[in-house]
Amino acid sequence: MGTPSFAVPALQALHAEYGVSCVVTVPDKPSGRGLRLTQSAIKEKSTHLGIHTILQPEKLTDPAFIEQLQSIHPDIICVIAFRILPARVYSTARLGAFNVHASLLPKYRGAAPINHAIINGEKETGVTSFLLNDVVDTGSILHQIRYPVPPGCTAGELYDALQPLAAQCAVETTGLLLAGTAKPRVQEEVLASPAHKVFRETSQISWERPTQTVSNFIHGLSPVPCAWTLWNNQILKIFRVTPAQAPCRHGEWTIQNRELFIGCSDGAVRIDEVQLPGKKRMNTANMLLGYRGASSGICTTKVNT
Repeated sequence: MGTPSFAVPALQALHAEYGVSCVVTVPDKPSGRGLRLTQSAIKEKSTHLGIHTILQPEKLTDPAFIEQLQSIHPDIICVIAFRILPARVYSTARLGAFNVHASLLPKYRGAAPINHAIINGEKETGVTSFLLNDVVDTGSILHQIRYPVPPGCTAGELYDALQPLAAQCAVETTGLLLAGTAKPRVQEEVLASPAHKVFRETSQISWERPTQTVSNFIHGLSPVPCAWTLWNNQILKIFRVTPAQAPCRHGEWTIQNRELFIGCSDGAVRIDEVQLPGKKRMNTANMLLGYRGASSGICTTKVNT
């Protein structure tokens, strides 16, 4: 059961290793200017793999859907990046139902574990499989795979890096359940931390923070929802930065040799990748080509009218 591209490698791996008899994903949704119905990444891949039973319930509590699922008699249910399953759904699995989560649980329970791992400067993260229960991301742990976070890694890059690990984790967890050798261990609540969903409204950069904190914040929100600041009285999305030294206090910006620097509490960052309203994402040097404005200023907190 899943929806986005993150779950696709796991679907491929599980189907190749064990055979997937049924896929559950979201209904097709209107998208684009023509509002054409668009399939989820999981449905597209399932069709390509020749998986014929694809269920797309509007509600997971729909009795007709639950009856269909029960008629399949699933041995195992694997969930990746999907909705919260009611007990009537996950209890249909004979050997167990598990979720693969993109963190080392109990750290970063919630919708945005990858973002928060980067924002908090974690040196290591990974993926965890756990048995489903009635409380989100709290079930007993079945398997974990660790991954060292490269310096300067963005959330988007970590998302891509964890996909094959999630697939590996799904296959290995399925093997444990089939063999009857899984050893579930209860999560330690004292180590638990939340990973709430991130929004554009809370993604404005606070330049009075230390350089590393600012860098982590920017990279943890890249590419979406994307950290932003007000530069030259317009919203500047910032995707990537490099810690640097520049003669500017926190919130001040300066342009030197076609490079843009913005000050933090203990130094500065060089702004490497940006996007202005109505423009494409680009490196800062390209943005500054033909720029004839001021060479320094202050990142305001509100648009001046």
